[in-house]
Amino acid sequence: MSRVLILNDGRMGHLNQSLAFVKYLNLSYDVVSVNFKNKWFKALSYLLDTIGMYTDKLFDIQIDRTYDMVVGTGSTTSYATKVFAKKMNARSVAMMLPRGYRYDFDIIFAQNHDNPPKQENIIEIPANFAYVEPKGLYKAGKQSIGIVIGGDNKLFTMDKEKLQAQLDTIVDAYKEYEIAITTSPRTSKEIEDLIASYAFDYEAIFSKNPINPIPDFLEQCETVFITGDSTSMISEAVSYGEANIVVLPLQSEKENKFTRFIDVLEKEGYLHIFDGTIKNKHKKIDFKAYLKDADL
Repeated sequence: MSRVLILNDGRMGHLNQSLAFVKYLNLSYDVVSVNFKNKWFKALSYLLDTIGMYTDKLFDIQIDRTYDMVVGTGSTTSYATKVFAKKMNARSVAMMLPRGYRYDFDIIFAQNHDNPPKQENIIEIPANFAYVEPKGLYKAGKQSIGIVIGGDNKLFTMDKEKLQAQLDTIVDAYKEYEIAITTSPRTSKEIEDLIASYAFDYEAIFSKNPINPIPDFLEQCETVFITGDSTSMISEAVSYGEANIVVLPLQSEKENKFTRFIDVLEKEGYLHIFDGTIKNKHKKIDFKAYLKDADL
């Protein structure tokens, strides 16, 4: 296989899954951004897929060469993955269950918490594909722990008082340790101010310094605490290094795919959901093992 086309919908968490898949296979690739020309075209793509019609006229992109495989993650890339794979007579790969579209890709990697149907072309995985590469952004001076703070999303709300109580417990439990912390693009100013009040040994506040030291935390820290709002961050944590992983749960009105995702990983021993106690859970997912089941 010579080269892979990765379709990018602009969401870094989606792109990283496609990149992880290709990097584990050690294949050359190109990344091309794809979006529908207007919002109505996405709705039209569901209909066209249902009747088996595929056209690149819904997208404003030009691809000048052919590829052996087309990979996409997320609903915006699903129809496009089929379109360009058929046009190039290439393999089509979806890195998430493409709800709303027919499940007739050559390969679909589907997370367990999405309850995918049993099909030969669907490979169930316990988390998002993740490929972790430390960048040397953080260097521990002594025994350390890491804390990764996300933010609100459409399903979760980050409560300042609850987070403060969690941080107080962590600080008290690791008085002799170096404590490193980082935030995400979704972290609010209120939460950033709370973090600043602690004067941690290492701070990477994304709004002030947009870097990602999480891979370095996973490589160097004894334990890494992560708020439960990002399946991407948690997937990275349970697939690399030897750190114990503890998830700080956030408030949600009801059970959702995030809570199911975390619950399953806890039951399998990959992490501990913080309940006032800290437990050592450092089992890791070997994503390469799932590639053996794929007809590539």
